[in-house]
Formats: sequence, C-alpha cells, structure tokens
Amino acid sequence: VEDFEQSRVDWDHYSLTDGPAALPFRERKQLRPHQATAIADVTAGFAAADRGQMVMACGTGKTFTSLRLAEQLVGSGGTVLFLVPSINLLSQSVLAWAADAGVPLASFAVCSDAQAGRKADEDMSANDLAIPASTDVESLLRTFRARSGPERMSVVFSTYQSIDVITEAQAEGLPRFDLIVCDEAHRTTGVTLADQDESHFVKIHDNKYIRAAKRLYMTATPRVYGDETKSKAGEADATLCSMDDEALYGPEFHRLGFGESVEKNLLSDYKVLVLAVDEAYAAKTFQAQITDSDNSLNLDDAVRITGCWNGLAKKLDHTTTDEAELYGDLAPMRTAVAFSRSIANSKAFCEYFTELVAAYKKDHPDEENLLDIECDHVDGGMNAIVRHHKLDWLKEPGPALRCRILSNARCLSEGVDVPSLDAVMFLNPRNSVVDVVQSVGRVMRKSTNKQYGYIILPIGIPAGVTPEEALKDNKKYAVVWQVLQALRSHDDRFDAFVNKLDLIGRDPRKMEVIAITDKVAKKPSKTPGPKNKDAGKGGFTIGEPVPGYAPQQQAALPFEIGEIERAIYAKLVQKCGNRHHWEDWANDIAKIARTHIDRITAIVADPANQTERDAFHAFAAELRDDLNGSITDGEVIEMLAQHLITKPVFDALFADYSFAKHNPMSLAMQGVLDVLQEHRLDKEAGTLQKFYDSVKMRAEGIDSAAGKQKIVVELYDKFFRNAFLYNAAPLSDIYTPVEVVDFIIHS
Repeated sequence: VEDFEQSRVDWDHYSLTDGPAALPFRERKQLRPHQATAIADVTAGFAAADRGQMVMACGTGKTFTSLRLAEQLVGSGGTVLFLVPSINLLSQSVLAWAADAGVPLASFAVCSDAQAGRKADEDMSANDLAIPASTDVESLLRTFRARSGPERMSVVFSTYQSIDVITEAQAEGLPRFDLIVCDEAHRTTGVTLADQDESHFVKIHDNKYIRAAKRLYMTATPRVYGDETKSKAGEADATLCSMDDEALYGPEFHRLGFGESVEKNLLSDYKVLVLAVDEAYAAKTFQAQITDSDNSLNLDDAVRITGCWNGLAKKLDHTTTDEAELYGDLAPMRTAVAFSRSIANSKAFCEYFTELVAAYKKDHPDEENLLDIECDHVDGGMNAIVRHHKLDWLKEPGPALRCRILSNARCLSEGVDVPSLDAVMFLNPRNSVVDVVQSVGRVMRKSTNKQYGYIILPIGIPAGVTPEEALKDNKKYAVVWQVLQALRSHDDRFDAFVNKLDLIGRDPRKMEVIAITDKVAKKPSKTPGPKNKDAGKGGFTIGEPVPGYAPQQQAALPFEIGEIERAIYAKLVQKCGNRHHWEDWANDIAKIARTHIDRITAIVADPANQTERDAFHAFAAELRDDLNGSITDGEVIEMLAQHLITKPVFDALFADYSFAKHNPMSLAMQGVLDVLQEHRLDKEAGTLQKFYDSVKMRAEGIDSAAGKQKIVVELYDKFFRNAFLYNAAPLSDIYTPVEVVDFIIHS
C-alpha cells in the first residue's frame, strides 16, 4: 500500500470503471530554488574535478536533487550507481527516483540481507523491496543487458555492503558508470589498519575498484577527523578516510546547512528542552510503581518519563507575558519519536510511559487538561508492512491533548522517511555525533503551523546534593552534553548561542531548562475569580477553561526554575563552549603593530610625501595643544598604528553604532589614516580576519551594556594588554583605545 501511495498515480482521481489504461498521474515535482542552486554548483564543480561533495541538511530534498542532477549530467543511455548504507534506504531511493523521474529509468537492485549486515534494530529485508534484488553477477548482467538501452537511464541501486558484486560485474562487462552517487557519504569514512582489509564502505573511493567518470558524495552530516586522530592513524600506519581529504572526496561543491535552511524557511527551527527532574519528587510520585515487584521499572525510568511527559506538554518557563508571546508555540505536542539504547529499553519505555501516565491521572483526579500519551515500539525486525503501519499510525490526526510516541533504538534515525514530528526524545547517549544530527533532522521538517521541532532531554537531579555537584557525574548526563555538542558542531547558530551564554544568561528561543520538583507549592486545580493578568500566552489559570487555548494546556506538575537552570547553563558553557584564545593573537598583532609603526614612520619621514606629512603634523600639533605638549611624534605614530588594528574590533563589537564615526578623537585619527591609506597600510591586517570574525561572533546579539562591558574587559585583559606591551603600562586614556573610553563614558 505504501508503495502505491508513493507512486505518481493520482489515486484520488482513479476510476475503477476506466481501468488501468486511464491512470491519472500527479504532476512531477519541480526543482525548488535551493535545489536548482545545488545542481548548478555541483555541475560547475564537476567541470574542474571528477569527485566532490554536496552537503544538504536533512529534509531539504537531497534524493530528489540527486535525481535531477543525474538526469542533467547523465541522461538517457547513461549509467548511474546509487549507493546507500541499508536496504531500507535502498527501497526509499528506488521508489523516490521512480516516482519523480523525468527520463525513463531502468532500475536494478543489488543487495542481500546477509551482505547488508542486517540487524534487527535497524533495517528491513531485501524481500520487501519494490524491485527484485540480487547479488548474483550473472543475473545482474543478464538483466542489465536486457533492459538498458539508449532511451533509458540505467540506475543500479546497491548497498555499500554489496559493492564487491559491482566490481565483479564490471570485470565481466558491466560498463563504467557515468556517475556514482554516494548517499549518507559520512558512512564512507573511517580507519583501515595496515594489516586489515578495507571495509565495504571505503572501497568506493578507489576508481580502480569501481570504475566511474564522476563521484558525488552526498550527506547532511560530513564526518571530519581531528588532527589527533589523523596523527594516531599515521603512527599506526593506518589509512584514514576523512571528508576533508580532497584526494578521496573532492572539494565541497555545495553546502546548505541547518541554519541557512531555517533562514530560507525550508526547515522548522529546533529548540532544546532539558527536563531536570528532582529524583526525590519522581520517587515519591511513582513510589507504588517503582516498588512493584511485578515490573522492572526503576527510578531512572520514572525520571525520564516524568521529564518527557512535561516536555511533550510544553510546561515551559515563560517568566513574562511578552516572553511567552515572543517564544510561545505553547500547544502540546502530538507526535514524537523516542530513541533508546536497545530494543528491550525501547519496549520498556513504551510500557512504562502509558502505565505511569495512567497512574498519575488516577492519583490526581482533580487535575484537568493532562496530556494523554499513546506509545508504540518499532524495530527493523518487523516487516515493511508493519513498520509502515506504525508510521501511518504516528501521523494520524487526533485530539489536541493526545500525543503519540513511536519508540525505537536505531531504525528511525539515518535517512528513514518519517512524517513531520513535533519532538525527538533522547533517552540515552547515541553512538555518534552523526547519529544525533540525523535524528534531529527528523523534527526539522516543515508542517502547517509548526514553529519549532523540539529536542527533549530528560535528566534526573539526585536528592541531597546541589545541582552543581550532581552535574559532575559525566556518565549520568552524557546524553545532554553529547546532543548539545553535536548540535554545536553542525549548526553555527547553536555554537554562537553556547558561546554567548556567559554573557546573556539564557535564550529561550534556542533552549530551555525546566526543573520538575515539588519544592514549590503546587498550583491549585481550581482558581476562582478573574483570570491572572500575568499569565502566559493565552492568559489562563489552571482549572479555568478559556476558549481556544486553555483546553490545550496540561495542568502544571509542581516545578521551580532557578538553581538547576543556572547550573546546567554554566556546565554547558564549560562542556561545550569554545575558549576565546584572544591572547594567542597577541604576538601576531604586536608584530603587525610594529610593522605599521615602521611604515608610518617611513612615510612621514619621506619629504616626497608632503600631503601625508602635513596631515600627520597637523594631527600631532592638535594633540599637543589639547592634551599634552610633551607627546612625541613616535607616540602619535603608535596611537595611529593601534587605531588601525583596533578599529575593526570595535566595528564588530558595536555593529549597531560605530564609535569610530562619532568620537572626535577617533575621527581625527581616521582622517590621518585615510590620507596614509594610499600606501596600503591595511595589507598586513588581512591576516587578522579570523580574529575579527571571532570578536563579531562573540558580540553578535549582545545588546546589554553589561554584556558588552564584559567583552571589553576580556579584550583588554587578553588582547590589548598583551598586544601593545609598549603602551599598556601607563593605562592612560591616550593609550586606551578611544572606543573603550567612549563606551565607558556613555555606559
């Protein structure tokens, strides 16, 4: 049934009386602007290289883009090899290309359960494919020769694990491919030790092993190894495949990241919800279930479920009405996927979740508007019909206060086409950063009225210890730091958010920490009298229905925000933030400053530069007249050299207001430098662009005087004091950057 739904047949207009001869077809998909741009970039890249990378965020249409690219580059009569890491993805790719092809296709499938290394928690059976699959070389060649031709584009869909079959077939007469598309290309990275055979995944890089004119590596999550890993691989005489190795992967032809996709309205943005559950509260609330000898429910399970339930109900911390309006999206979630470490854990999560929700409702009959939970489990051991049925169940519409959860271990992460989700819940650490990002991609797909996709991270805070002490347990909270680090490494916007937390304190647009505890008295179920004017978006009090919004709010479980939130944000900066090594630039800048001083001195000393000399001496005379008659020419030159270097810093720091354009002293110095600029004094400063970018990234979005003041202090302590050693000691206004003085005065 699923295969019929994905075909181009318009079943809504199909008539049984007309029969198959009059099958109505839907219009073929058209390229969207971002996909056309990707094809143009890749086509241009292939003009100069025979291999390269196309990086596109999950949900932006990589598969469809690769189809249209193949039709343009290869077309009828050509051959394409499309490689995937699983039978499930192979099935999806075959159906997607067949449904949207603009030229006739001759499709072939090469895979088997054994060769794909099928595991019960992650893949499907080759028997479930829409077209026959084989790993018999003779059968593949016979079918290929019979079906390929000048009027069709021949496409061999294969798993990486079956790549040896392709090699044997080419040795027996299968032609060289015009294009190889390596889907989920991050899977082709890794280390091969000197005394071991290459894995199937890395063999694709060798053009002698699989002959092709062009190779395209396609992924949302490039995997690049650090210098330490590369060094260790070299010491072990091992071969390392990393996606920054252009000899293997070619250059990056095109990139469309998460941030840019959100800005272009291709994806929904995501928000992280960390649910910090007081373990004493969970133990008390679900004491009967935890102590029941008939089940294996433990406190950790109860904590995770309590956190997930509150997160799905969106019991967020909106401290003001304005903030609720700005960051709202308060309607409870309706669809979610949960990731556990194993199939057994996933099944237990489903069983316990519904059990605990039912128990809480029974024990708290007066609480209204509690979110109903329906939970089911799925794994790769189930056949395709069962899995599709469960995915269909997940996306069925339902009442406002019902959320459906599909729990799994791995089978819904990489590349699997799941419906648009409200949330993804990580109950345990994932195998890799790529696993995390691929899973997050599931919640960023657009849908009607969707504002955010949510990443829910439930954690427990043990009783009797401070949050700061509790968070020292690296193993217990590994899932939080792993997920946030993964987001930081693949999204520049989240990276900037993490690195500004010490300046802004919190930003509920990107992340919220919700404490779930009974340290604060629980709000009453019924509140007589008028509505609370200070309520959040929708303005209601628990127990008092308000048309259009109150029925969509779960009554609050007792919680407070404060010390737990501050501790987690502080730990996040420590665990995931970048250190700003501005002091490392001091030596470079000191050298450039000395070069500027030498060049300005030479320009001013040359009688041929009369205009420059006049401007300099006029400025020096004005300084002596207004400030100090003992100022030497050398000190004036030092000031100019310093201003030349520091102006871009403060342009970045005060992007909304340029002190350099309004301060009289700064204007005077800039006037002299403008005259001297004919001599290209700025050439040396080009090497500082990364430093300037670092300052800009740190300062972006900081609109409070206190935050900017902290950056100024950092710059002075780590940068100016070390970069300009020759004038740091006096600490007088004349040697302190003018912009700093101006900012201090106007703050």
